[in-house]
Amino acid sequence: MLKIHGLEIPQSLDDICHPAQMALIVYDMQLGILRQLKDGTDVLRRVLQVVQAARAAGLRVIFMRHLSLPPKLMGVFQFRMSMAWQRADDPGEIKPWFLRDSPGFAIAPELEPQADEAIFDKITMSAFESTPLAITLRDCGLKAFAIVGAAMEIGIEPTVRHGADLGFIPVIVRDACAAGDQPAAERSLQSLAFMGDAIQTDIATLCRILAQNRLS
Repeated sequence: MLKIHGLEIPQSLDDICHPAQMALIVYDMQLGILRQLKDGTDVLRRVLQVVQAARAAGLRVIFMRHLSLPPKLMGVFQFRMSMAWQRADDPGEIKPWFLRDSPGFAIAPELEPQADEAIFDKITMSAFESTPLAITLRDCGLKAFAIVGAAMEIGIEPTVRHGADLGFIPVIVRDACAAGDQPAAERSLQSLAFMGDAIQTDIATLCRILAQNRLS
């Protein structure tokens, strides 16, 4: 940990991987999204491994859920995004995939958020846009967040960039972040590595450090 002007500047995962400094964000691990992934079952297993380690270490855990609006409430951005995802040429053809209480909206039951964990719904790609996420992290005095879930190139990259702009230190658990398109996901990771404001790690390393720094 480096120090300057009364500030502590974390340099490594060991510096921030502690319940007093870091939360875990579980991004869009919903049934309707997992069904679209070729390796959905394996992704779920890997994310569950991180969630269990975070819980055992005493980290705060926050689940994000993507919410579709009914067509009457969809605006220009919502229609354009949905048309791109559904490869539709006519906005009248759009079928909202993640309406509240629809089967695909639910978080995978294996992850079952606990009573002391939060679920925040969003209609954007960044988990920070128009959600209570940033104020929750700040109000708890946290400096960093680890992120896992689906998908790297669609929502995790925007969340990491937004979080860094807000002053948090993002930790990307690479092998616990799914990809809808693997080459696109690799480009996201390479671009984020070039920027340098996020830490990239793997499940084994994160779980090892969490076990060392868990709350007593």
